[in-house]
Amino acid sequence: MTKTVAAPQPRLKERIETLCREMIDKGILFSEAMEHIERCFITEVVQRNGGNLTRAAASLGIHRNTLSKKVNHRNLSKR
Repeated sequence: MTKTVAAPQPRLKERIETLCREMIDKGILFSEAMEHIERCFITEVVQRNGGNLTRAAASLGIHRNTLSKKVNHRNLSKR
């Protein structure tokens, strides 16, 4: 019986580098890339904390008021 070995997943650093190259190739501006990454990152952390901005802010290492401003500025869902 032959055992199939799955190809190893690329490391996070390699995945980020690939993503950066793809964004540059597509002409995405740095400001657009950072805005999208911030939006995705904050949305995921807020969701993982059940919409609790205090806990989410602690997880992100930022002040709760800063997170609240970012959520409101970007019109992000708290849930």
